[in-house]
Amino acid sequence: QVQLVESGGGSVQPGGSLTLSCAASGFTFSNYWMYWVRRVPGKGLEWVSYINTEGDMARYRDSVQGRFTISRDNAKNTLYLQMNSLKPEDTALYYCSRAQIIRKFSDPSEHWGQGTQVTVSS
Repeated sequence: QVQLVESGGGSVQPGGSLTLSCAASGFTFSNYWMYWVRRVPGKGLEWVSYINTEGDMARYRDSVQGRFTISRDNAKNTLYLQMNSLKPEDTALYYCSRAQIIRKFSDPSEHWGQGTQVTVSS
């Protein structure tokens, strides 16, 4: 059974930082590209970042480029998202998800964790 458990969210002032973690189990973590996605009121789900199986290639949506860093530790079955210079528009419920197709770039699946809330306000 695929399980994804996000943690590390919280409330922070604009300009602050948070690091999110996603603990994965129930599948071979190193065989999947991984995503961070977020649920934004009025917009629904949007992808934030993704990373390949080896962890040496990644992409970010334009609004977080240069501020967020995705990484993974395959030995620990854990995905990370370091978020710096946070803005109010980053406020959302953040989820991790695996790609739909093993070992290939593909859209995120519908296997979600419980999510972790990030709130950025003054």
